[in-house]
Amino acid sequence: MSTQDAVGNGLLRDQLATMATEAYRPELADIDRLSTLDIARHMNAEDATVSAAVADRLPEIAAAIDGMAERMARGGRLIYAGAGTAGRLGVLDASECPPTFNTDPSQVVGLIAGGPAAMVTAVEGAEDSEEGARQDLDGLKLSADDVVVGISASGRTPYAVEAVRHARSLGALTVGLSCNADSALAAAADHGIEVVVGPETVTGSTRLKAGTAQKMVLNMFSTITMIRLGKTYGNLMVDVRASNEKLRARAHRIVGLATDASDEAIAAALAATGGEVKNAILTLLGSVDARTAERLLQDAHGHLRRALETAAA
Repeated sequence: MSTQDAVGNGLLRDQLATMATEAYRPELADIDRLSTLDIARHMNAEDATVSAAVADRLPEIAAAIDGMAERMARGGRLIYAGAGTAGRLGVLDASECPPTFNTDPSQVVGLIAGGPAAMVTAVEGAEDSEEGARQDLDGLKLSADDVVVGISASGRTPYAVEAVRHARSLGALTVGLSCNADSALAAAADHGIEVVVGPETVTGSTRLKAGTAQKMVLNMFSTITMIRLGKTYGNLMVDVRASNEKLRARAHRIVGLATDASDEAIAAALAATGGEVKNAILTLLGSVDARTAERLLQDAHGHLRRALETAAA
């Protein structure tokens, strides 16, 4: 190791020593001597504290979501960028939006340092690549209507921090989600969200509480944004894509819950609307035909409640 590398390594060690997510817990030094049940009880108790940490940041989370929904309503995209566990969680959340909310795969995008291969295999040095972050974002041709969310438990991961900095320089709205206070990631973003969950059971293993906290916040980002965009009717997934037998059964059930119609009427409505749940509900509740339902939904920008109000007027 060169002198320069040794100095840099020492500075990084000093930096990590100040982070709550990296803190050592001497009271757990003998955890490997405990019974399996006792370790499980400890981890379960630790996980129970995560929700409260997220609750402390709800105003910041809500403000970020309002910005996301505003830009996505104008045709913008939601883009997650992270490395390791944080990157995988972003890719997971993005990949679940098309089947849940019938979004185009390009609307919610997950970027992970090192590319798709890093989902299953660690890619050496990828998280430290600022150039990689810039290249990945430039490949998406960002606009001012896009939102880029950098995700990093430590709040210092170069890939995530640079993704936010670069996106902000291009006019995109930026969010920095971390699990340490006073993080570089939060400082770089328009919306800095720091969910401080404290030290992990296994020192520095931020796939644990920090990962859970990040997953909870990402759930809110995508789900509430989609609610704001009219992708649900109440708490029903009316934009669900019925791409397999289970989802077709779910679509039938959703129409039934929304309309209380008979099985025969539901089947007929879904057949007439090409399996589109929103359209089927609108034909049943609004007493309109399939073509009119499609037009009303287009005029309402996909918001079923607005379309129903127009049909009733």
